[in-house]
Amino acid sequence: MDQRATTLPMPPGWPARIRAVESGELTPPVPRPSATVVLLRDTATGPEAYLLRRRSSMAFAAGMYAYPGGGVDPRDAEAELGWAGPGPQEWAERLGVDARTAQAVVCAAVRETFEEAGVLLAGPDATSTAEPRDWSAERAALEAHELSFADFLRAHGLLLRSDLLAGWARWVTPAFEERRYDTWFFVAALPPGQRAALEVGEADRVAWLSPAEAVRGHEEGRFGMLPPTVTVLRELLPVRGAEQALDAAAGRSLHPILGTAEVRGDRMTVRWSGYEELTIDGHFPEGH
Repeated sequence: MDQRATTLPMPPGWPARIRAVESGELTPPVPRPSATVVLLRDTATGPEAYLLRRRSSMAFAAGMYAYPGGGVDPRDAEAELGWAGPGPQEWAERLGVDARTAQAVVCAAVRETFEEAGVLLAGPDATSTAEPRDWSAERAALEAHELSFADFLRAHGLLLRSDLLAGWARWVTPAFEERRYDTWFFVAALPPGQRAALEVGEADRVAWLSPAEAVRGHEEGRFGMLPPTVTVLRELLPVRGAEQALDAAAGRSLHPILGTAEVRGDRMTVRWSGYEELTIDGHFPEGH
């Protein structure tokens, strides 16, 4: 491999899978709908984002820093649940999907933020959020799929606060990846009085980092991140507070961003349209 020709390092396994997709030997898996939330808190020096370092045993993005998130639960598309803020139809127009899917995606964003970060974007009415308490048993039951999110909200008389979320981006995992996700990225402010979990089952470290610190750590090789994660952090660099991030989100496109690969002999290039800084380009001889 000609390292000098490579803009960013090619992840192990990608060249072989890219060739297999290119030749038709491998059928790309269908992307799984998912949601992730960039949870922001304000500090004296600007906003910080909540990041989890995924355990090395994880099947996807092991060892990488990521935001709380996970797959959409199809049950949430049909669930009857208390809701405050923009409704499923309004979210459908924003996310570019039907109302049922929009409801499931927004539910996934709120549920995963609660499961992984312990932050609950729901409250007893349309203007408040739940009082802090020990939710560890409920979070564990949700994670184990022993409890649906709708049932959890009903049991505690809570309304999902969709107004606390704002859509930021939508990234689709490239066709040559072994596991693929169609992920909506949201931003949200840490509700007053709530604290994010310091220990998370799927993570071996949690950290509040300013976008500048996180991007710098990634560029220096200290924080591993997938392209969407670091790109969102770069996009948040000009933001001066959590509410400003939510306001900025309103004007952003949620058109899917998809990485594509081009193969010409031993030369292989992976590009994300509009994000040239993510380009991977080099020589990868077959069998090496």
